[in-house]
Amino acid sequence: MKIEEIEASLLPLKEQLRKHELYERLNSLSDIKIFMESHVYAVWDFMSLLKGLQIHLTCTSLPWLPAKNTNTARFINEIVLEEESDRNEEGVFKSHFEMYLDAMEEVGASTIKVDEFLAKITVIDNVLQDIEHSELNRAVKEFLRFTFEILQTKAPHKIAAAFTFGREELIPDMFLKIIEQAGEEAYPKLGYYLKRHIELDGDEHGPLSLKMIKELCGSDNEKWREVAECSRKALNKRIELWDHILFEIKEKATVIA
Repeated sequence: MKIEEIEASLLPLKEQLRKHELYERLNSLSDIKIFMESHVYAVWDFMSLLKGLQIHLTCTSLPWLPAKNTNTARFINEIVLEEESDRNEEGVFKSHFEMYLDAMEEVGASTIKVDEFLAKITVIDNVLQDIEHSELNRAVKEFLRFTFEILQTKAPHKIAAAFTFGREELIPDMFLKIIEQAGEEAYPKLGYYLKRHIELDGDEHGPLSLKMIKELCGSDNEKWREVAECSRKALNKRIELWDHILFEIKEKATVIA
């Protein structure tokens, strides 16, 4: 199995995501608030996947030794630079996660739950227990549990699979349409975050992520099989998260009605 075969096998799941009813229901800032309060955990765990790749594919320990693949190490370090210390709309250095939190506050979405959750996360050995004992909804718990179970395998090709294929592609476009309708100047933080997200993921990170997987798997058929399996699971977890957010949006609409 090769990258083209994996991408072909994932098309039905990607199509399911692309046509998910959630996109049709994101019609207002109220909907965006509901979405962001669950989606923020996916923004956070993306950073954990990225740091997992940095740990395994670059040298982050002493004494320093050359990375096995300098091209892959360069790619990961570039993404870390941009995701962990990018410039926000005011030119201030911030991680994309912190920029997302700022955007949540800008549109009136609550960050209380995610702040409380992260305050309790201390060591990687306890993170699965911390997730399970948290007050997060079941869909978010399952999403995060999958991510950290993959990280605990310490298998770079599996982590790379979740990192590459487990991300959403359509939400930024949908957000931008809503923000533009509401008046983009009223929400500069969210507008900037989304445009930066589209710019980096579409133009740079996406193609390089696929190249990284090719280099990590090489001619090892078992690794290719595991990448395909992890990718399918990652997309299914994303669909389950979307299902839950859609349920919350519909439930709130029913209450208002």
